[in-house]
Amino acid sequence: MTWLITGGAGYIGAHVVRAMLDAGERAVVYDDLSTGIAERVPDGVPLVVGSTLDGELLGRAIRDHGITGVVHLAAKKQVGESVEQPLHYYRENVEGLRTLLSAVTEAGVASFVFSSSAAVYGMPDVDLVTEETPCEPMSPYGETKLAGEWLVRATGRATGLSTASLRYFNVAGAASPELADTGVFNLVPMVFEKLTEGAAPRIFGADYPTPDGTCVRDYIHVVDLAEAHVATARRLSAAPGTDLTLNIGRGEGVSVREMIDRINTLTGHALPPEVMDRRPGDPARVVASADRIAKELGWKARHGVDDMISSAWAGWKANHPA
Repeated sequence: MTWLITGGAGYIGAHVVRAMLDAGERAVVYDDLSTGIAERVPDGVPLVVGSTLDGELLGRAIRDHGITGVVHLAAKKQVGESVEQPLHYYRENVEGLRTLLSAVTEAGVASFVFSSSAAVYGMPDVDLVTEETPCEPMSPYGETKLAGEWLVRATGRATGLSTASLRYFNVAGAASPELADTGVFNLVPMVFEKLTEGAAPRIFGADYPTPDGTCVRDYIHVVDLAEAHVATARRLSAAPGTDLTLNIGRGEGVSVREMIDRINTLTGHALPPEVMDRRPGDPARVVASADRIAKELGWKARHGVDDMISSAWAGWKANHPA
């Protein structure tokens, strides 16, 4: 099959492209390069530069490259920014998805994998978050992802398009330094930035009802995440009419303090964290149940936290030379 990877020049997207190629699939990247990096696209893989709001360009890309499946990762994804600019997020994430689905169904594309998020759950008061846990997103970003799932599922039911919505938990790590996350929006690169500056990493709240008082999260290596996309894509190809909603996590919780301690140890630093006030909207614990994806796809994460930190640190040093 030939897969159109929207957002394929981004951090996660570039890993998905490589995983697809390693699995013997063909890939075409569609990216507006607002945050993506063209150099991440492998030689020989076509790159179409454009917005998912451009239905004409999408349709032409699908026809010209003989696209038979789509993995849709292109989206705006900063929670705080979405609170400040909800109209922008709904336009890019929901209207962009609607435009893409129109082009997909018009061209008769068979399979569609949607990049969703654990943000759809909001602040679940459960030990493990299953796919049946009620969705109560707390930001416009999370709302757009949940609305996107609804739109994808409804389109599949109406047209026969095979669909899957993948709810990512906290992504970290890199397959190689050149594919590392260059943004400073998630915990691991935020800690790296502070350590590089000689400043103390920050913990936002240490009075949560958790064993050490800090928030507990489920971290997933980006390589495992990319391989989950390949497994999902192959399932959709083999089973027309499929409709899946799957968590992608390890099912293991790691606290913010534990994560910072591991980062200090693995990077050769010893800066104790500085405790700040809680940030509004941070749930105490969000850890995935990974049972359904194991049952449906036979997929299980292979990489642990130390692998995530070490590979991310190699990428950080390569992109931030002293």
